[in-house]
Amino acid sequence: MKPVPVLLITHDDLLWQHWRALDPARWMAARGRGLADLQRWREQGRTLAVLDTGLPRLPSWQDPSWTAALAEMRVVVASPSPNDEEGTQALGAGAHGYCHSYAPAAALSQALEVVASGGIWMGRSLVSRLLKLVAERTQGTPSWDGGLLTEREMTVARYAANGHANAPIAETLGITERTVKAHLSAVFEKLGVTDRLQLALLVHGISTPADSAAKIAS
Repeated sequence: MKPVPVLLITHDDLLWQHWRALDPARWMAARGRGLADLQRWREQGRTLAVLDTGLPRLPSWQDPSWTAALAEMRVVVASPSPNDEEGTQALGAGAHGYCHSYAPAAALSQALEVVASGGIWMGRSLVSRLLKLVAERTQGTPSWDGGLLTEREMTVARYAANGHANAPIAETLGITERTVKAHLSAVFEKLGVTDRLQLALLVHGISTPADSAAKIAS
C-alpha cells in the first residue's frame, strides 16, 4: 500500500517536527505554512490535511471564507488548547476532525485514518456534549429522518454520523463496503445532505432536513 499524502500546515517548526513522527510507510507528509498551501494542495487533487489553529491571521471559524477553503477537503484541525466550543465551530465550518496539536503520532494517525475514510474525528468530551444535546432535543420530537429512510439506511446513517468509516460499518452489519456506500448515497439524496458532517448534524438533532436543504441551496 502506497503512503497517503497529507499536508501538515503550521508555521511552528517544533510542531512540524512533532508531526513528522507520523509513520512514513503510511503517510507521505508535506509541509504547508498557510491557507494558500491548502488551496494548492486541492489544485493538486489531494484532500487530506492537518491545520494548526496557531497560524497567524487565521480567520475566525464563523468567517464565511471557510466554506470555500474547506470544500471537498478532509481537514483535521489541531489546537494547542482544544475545547469543545472551538471544536464545534471548526466542525461546523467544514473541518472533518478536531484534536490536540501535540497528540501522540499514533493518535494523530488514527484521526487521519478515520477522516481519510470519510469519517469525523472528535474527542470524547465533544462527543458527550453532542450526545447530551441529542437527548435533550429528541424528546417528543419527530424522527430525524422525517420518515424518509428504510430501517437499514437509518442504521448505516447513525454509524456514519458517529464517525465510523465504511469498512467497520460493513463488518458490523455483515454487508459489503459497496452496499454501505450505496446506502449512504441513498441517505444523502433522501435527506438533502452532501457529506457526513451535514448528516451528523442532522442525526444529532442540530439541524433538520429542511435546514440541510437550505444550506445546500444557499
